[in-house]
Amino acid sequence: MTAPVTALLKGTTRDALWSGPVVDCDVHAIPPSLEALFPYTDPVWVQGAQERGWKGPNGHALAYPPGAPTTARDEWRPEGRPPASSVELLRQHVLDPWRVDAALVNTAYGVDSLRHPDWAPALARAVNDWLIAEWLDRDPRLVGSMVVPARDPAAAAAEIERIGSHPRIVQVTMPVRAERLYGQRVFWPIYEAMTRHDLVMGLSWGGTTEDAPTPTGYASWYAEEYAAEIQLYGAQLTSMIYEGIFQKFPGMRVTMLESGFAWVPTWSWSINKKWKGLRREIPWVDRLPTEIIRDHFRFSIAPADLGPAAHARKIIEWLGSEDLLLFATDYPHLHTDDLAAVLDVLPESMRPKVMAESARQWYRLDKALS
Repeated sequence: MTAPVTALLKGTTRDALWSGPVVDCDVHAIPPSLEALFPYTDPVWVQGAQERGWKGPNGHALAYPPGAPTTARDEWRPEGRPPASSVELLRQHVLDPWRVDAALVNTAYGVDSLRHPDWAPALARAVNDWLIAEWLDRDPRLVGSMVVPARDPAAAAAEIERIGSHPRIVQVTMPVRAERLYGQRVFWPIYEAMTRHDLVMGLSWGGTTEDAPTPTGYASWYAEEYAAEIQLYGAQLTSMIYEGIFQKFPGMRVTMLESGFAWVPTWSWSINKKWKGLRREIPWVDRLPTEIIRDHFRFSIAPADLGPAAHARKIIEWLGSEDLLLFATDYPHLHTDDLAAVLDVLPESMRPKVMAESARQWYRLDKALS
């Protein structure tokens, strides 16, 4: 077998790196154009877009500038169309080289950046129907993460009701940037619908708000904004734990996508300490936040951000569980992780869990793909 066209293998083969099953919990599908969604869009919104010359929401381009090197690997940029814009490209770049057993497709389109109270839900419906027809129905290895108009919890819950029972839909994508913290009660209708349909919440990179994209203002450069995004993941994790959504919805599961995980041990120690000192204010949080994290959160390994091997092994140990990490290529985005080095620092018993077993259980894939 020759080396696939992917920098993730760095000139080796899939079997030399890992010979067991593979479940990729984060590959992206990007509509090639607004017009590609027209067959799945109510005609009134097609007419509205054509009359206005509207080409689609700008949220995805804000989070992933098309020309930025982090947006897509060079070898995953096709000529004449956006990266990750067809299932054929996904097969060529990830599914076939990796001989993937299953892959979770997250649609990147920035629906939340559209403010219109009726158009945003209509656009979410179109994106989800496009995902099912153009991706899930065309490859039996794929399961999907639906998008919702995250600014409007009632409309988001309605979209979950519409397609949440689809057997190949296993997750609801929510952008990490939001105008409110996700533990707040305004979002609880989303979680009620989500848990009733046994869906995971996928907290994904990006999103648009009326406020600055960092907790303390606007960055001067994209590089600053990119580096600061990790603060938002920590803030959302803390909010969901402290505001009690896992007591209110004990079946709630959250996957942190594109956040890395090296930050998790020290962040969780910090919120443990604050909880011990202030638990009288939030008495519904009935156990250590680290215990809640281990039961209700998972983290994709792209990017790993682990640093030197000796340090990385301590981070893995400090996670306190072999079940927290899920393999992901984050296709088509660019990270500089060396997957061989990541696997090397994992205990041998943890590798099959990271590469497939944990995601298979977390997303109920045996049921979804049966």
